[in-house]
Amino acid sequence: MTDRPHPLEGSSETVADRLALAIHEHRIPPGAKLNEDEVGEIFGVSRTVVRTALQHLAHDHLVTLRRNRGAFVAQPTVREAREVFEARALLEPRTARSAADRATPDDLARLETHIAAEHAALAAGDPGRALRLSGLFHIEIARIADQTTIAGFITQLVARSSLIIALYWHRRNALCESHAHHALLKALADHDGKRAEDLMKGHLLDLVSSLDLRNTEPLARSLKEALARP
Repeated sequence: MTDRPHPLEGSSETVADRLALAIHEHRIPPGAKLNEDEVGEIFGVSRTVVRTALQHLAHDHLVTLRRNRGAFVAQPTVREAREVFEARALLEPRTARSAADRATPDDLARLETHIAAEHAALAAGDPGRALRLSGLFHIEIARIADQTTIAGFITQLVARSSLIIALYWHRRNALCESHAHHALLKALADHDGKRAEDLMKGHLLDLVSSLDLRNTEPLARSLKEALARP
């Protein structure tokens, strides 16, 4: 007999996934309070379900739980921002090299789909969604490299990068200017590991150069509005 998840567990996962998506797409800014009653009303679930969902997000470093104050979208410090991108710079170039050795036609097609979706989001005036898709592109490269442990680290670092970009991004057209993903895709298609490694290094440096680590003025919006779309 196959075990089935308890309904409350499924509900909390759904709430966590929806909140995470809104955070990654910058519809809920860093520092925003996630009121349990409001979240429960939006999703039609109990406070117990909401608390479980928030605990999941806290484990993933997307939410900070403050005693007697509630839950808030995590707000990375300048130091944390630098550490996250330093860690990415250590891991991702070598992962890109490994991916170049292993990439199959199906892998390349999936990456091409990510790039197309990213550009479609930009064309639709939705930079938050474009950035989430950009992050998924990096996670997909780690998957192709077949480095499960490192892929887990990169997934967490990409998630934290989304918050950092929401706080500190000062060059809003940086994503539009960059053709780094196309260049990386070409290097993977050519199975050129050295070029893929060098391109990833340059791409991450460009991302860091688009950050203003003195600026922390995210746009405010209501939680209900931010969660209006799935």
